[in-house]
Amino acid sequence: MPLARRALLATPALSAALSPARAQSRPIRFIVPFVAGGSTDVASRLIAERMSEILGQPVIVENRGGSGGNIGGEMVARAVPDGQTILMGVTGLLSTNAHIYRNMGFDPARELAPVSLAYTSDMVIVVHPAVARDLAGFIARAKAAPGAMSFGSSGHGASTHTAAELFKLAAGIDVVHVPYRGSGAAMNDLIAGNIQMMLVQIAATVGAIRDGRIRALAATGPARHALLPEVPTLAEQGYPQATATSWGAVMVTAGSPQPAVLRLNAAVREALATPLVSSRMAAAGVDGQSSSIEELAAFIRAESDKWGRVVREARITVD
Repeated sequence: MPLARRALLATPALSAALSPARAQSRPIRFIVPFVAGGSTDVASRLIAERMSEILGQPVIVENRGGSGGNIGGEMVARAVPDGQTILMGVTGLLSTNAHIYRNMGFDPARELAPVSLAYTSDMVIVVHPAVARDLAGFIARAKAAPGAMSFGSSGHGASTHTAAELFKLAAGIDVVHVPYRGSGAAMNDLIAGNIQMMLVQIAATVGAIRDGRIRALAATGPARHALLPEVPTLAEQGYPQATATSWGAVMVTAGSPQPAVLRLNAAVREALATPLVSSRMAAAGVDGQSSSIEELAAFIRAESDKWGRVVREARITVD
């Protein structure tokens, strides 16, 4: 992945940007484009709470789910560009949806501006225990009966969908996509045997893997994950081109004053450097990471290129 796994410490220049004299009384609206309770929501609330303390200004999380994150994204794109409305953008919203939707309602590349990376989250390929004992066995079974097995995702165009399509392309297999409204419903069907495979965030699967309700075949990140150290990566098993990590990044309305954007960047970076925040994010299954504004802009461009290719090759569309 283009950005190193790290949380950047606040420098003296950043501390100056966070001077109490610059604090404002009006709350910052922090739009999370998904329903409450998921890892994106948890990470956003942890960051928002610490940002409030750093800035001396309330940072209020608002959940605005729907349309693959497009509804919440458009709210921030249409907000007054004063740095007082921010977004927790995710992989699909910022790098995939523009390639899938004929009309998102806004252009994230033009109407949103980068603040800082916030987190990354590795996924794992899991199957019903009766399907296969290992990745090679699953691929062999899929190749023996193209289209006979199915995989679930948290929604059409979500990272759990596109990452699975990337794996299918790398492995040369045909497994039918079944989109759900969230990973929970898909996981229930996987455990019941109604679908055969899923890619899902690791933290959401550990319990079901440990008690044998599902079987882990491969981690999708660049290295083995601390929660599942016994599970080899896709790269270790011969599919480095299928490596994929979902992520979240703080964005702001395009055209917001540069001093305000720098102040937000400094606050996010300091929040993520706080040990309590990073440990609680890890417990929620995400790896807190920050970045400069420029690093994030380059990262989003690279991710958009990557997932745009997957969308085209897998012929992913929204009906």
